[in-house]
Amino acid sequence: MPEFKLASLQNGSDIRGIAIETAEHKLTLTDERIENIAYGFAAWLKEVKQLGVENENKPLTVSVGHDSRLSAERIKTAFIKGLTNAGIDVIDVGLSTTPAMFMSTKYDAYKCDGAVMVTASHLPFEYNGLKFFTKDGGAEHEDIDYILNHASWETITWDNNQGKITTGSLLDEYAKDLVTKIRVGINDKDYYEQPLASRHIVVDAGNGAGGFFAEKVLLPLGANISGSQFLEPDGNFPNHIQNPDNKEAMKSIQEAVLMNKADMGVIFDTDVDRSALVDRKGDTLNRNNLIAVISAILIKENPGTTIVTSSATSEHLKTFITSLGGKQDRYITGYRNVINRGIQLNNEGVPTSLAIETSGHAALEENYFLDDGAYLVAKILMADATLQKAGKDFSDLITSLKQPIETDEVRFKILSEDTRATGAKVMEAFTLFIEKTSDLSIEPANLEGVRVNTTGHYGTGWMLLRMSLHEPLLVLNLESDQAGSIQLLRETIKDFFYNQVDLDSSRL
Repeated sequence: MPEFKLASLQNGSDIRGIAIETAEHKLTLTDERIENIAYGFAAWLKEVKQLGVENENKPLTVSVGHDSRLSAERIKTAFIKGLTNAGIDVIDVGLSTTPAMFMSTKYDAYKCDGAVMVTASHLPFEYNGLKFFTKDGGAEHEDIDYILNHASWETITWDNNQGKITTGSLLDEYAKDLVTKIRVGINDKDYYEQPLASRHIVVDAGNGAGGFFAEKVLLPLGANISGSQFLEPDGNFPNHIQNPDNKEAMKSIQEAVLMNKADMGVIFDTDVDRSALVDRKGDTLNRNNLIAVISAILIKENPGTTIVTSSATSEHLKTFITSLGGKQDRYITGYRNVINRGIQLNNEGVPTSLAIETSGHAALEENYFLDDGAYLVAKILMADATLQKAGKDFSDLITSLKQPIETDEVRFKILSEDTRATGAKVMEAFTLFIEKTSDLSIEPANLEGVRVNTTGHYGTGWMLLRMSLHEPLLVLNLESDQAGSIQLLRETIKDFFYNQVDLDSSRL
């Protein structure tokens, strides 16, 4: 049997693997590997981030929390063992969210040197993983490289005593912080303590860590939360996929809003770094619609600001943002890529208020460029309170956003071992194919994959062929303003894709 490579656990800027063995999946996140990764993290804090260098007598402090996954306690215990062996003090905060873990490096009551979240976001129950933070933000791809390459006790080269373990209620602190920010943001002198007293808001936590938002944020603000569902943490995720980008999940919150005649529905992913909304009519506001809502709010507050998005966004969204006086910077897929682009633009003197992916990762400049699903909802609630006084609500912010007639997505599995090389080869060939096809043209202002504009008998629309960020796939997104056009496009490109021997094109 070949030796297991820790590098295989890397998932972009975090770590993911199998934490519960199943018939289909062999255990990869063993206790020993988790403990060793903790040593790598300790080395990264000391050697790369240079934390604790100025005062070697004062041990570093790291907070460790987790979402509702069944394997959370086991992995947390193994990771804490590694940290304390490396001489690091640990604050065990128990059930938490990814954004709250980052905030433990900011809150005066914690002031942690680092933070670790045990989570695998929306993946099935057998998965788990780790996300890492310092006060500067989340770990990057190259940081994970370092951590995994130094995942061994032998990397601990400094003298150390055994670290201490204490506990904390970080999620309570984080909830109180959100409550204060919403009160200040709404600033209703007549209803300062309970500014949401007239609102009925249904929350769907998907049995992840987001149930606190209903009970510890909305209730203290006076909201009616009756009809809220799946607030109880349950790592079996028995009700629906815990993902606001999933159609089944969005249908669930839609039905809850309509059944309870609520004003708003809020849905989170497992670790609450993503969210989406439903309005009183049951219309969903995720993907392009969610980007449009928060963009409208931030452009009004920051005229002329830039909105960074991932690549697969609608042309209508670009028109909408521009019509409000903002600018769109359409960047490459990956929430760290989008966030880093926003930070880069700000550093270059280009005012940028938001970095957001269609998946729901939304990072506001005013909130440390932290992708925080709960803060995103809080920001929309603040704007919604002002709209209420004018007889409107948050969904009225996007009445001028044109909706496409048709959308579609096709995922092509790459069959060869060198997936990146195959993907690049197919996209190069696809470019040549498009250049020879009438009523189709390559979009020149594009940074990821091959974006194609459609005209003529296909109607106005676009399609984008790109590599999946984490899977051996090519992904094709299609959008059109003309009924029947996507079927025409599928027929046009079918022969091209069927002739790509290293692709499984059966879903086209």
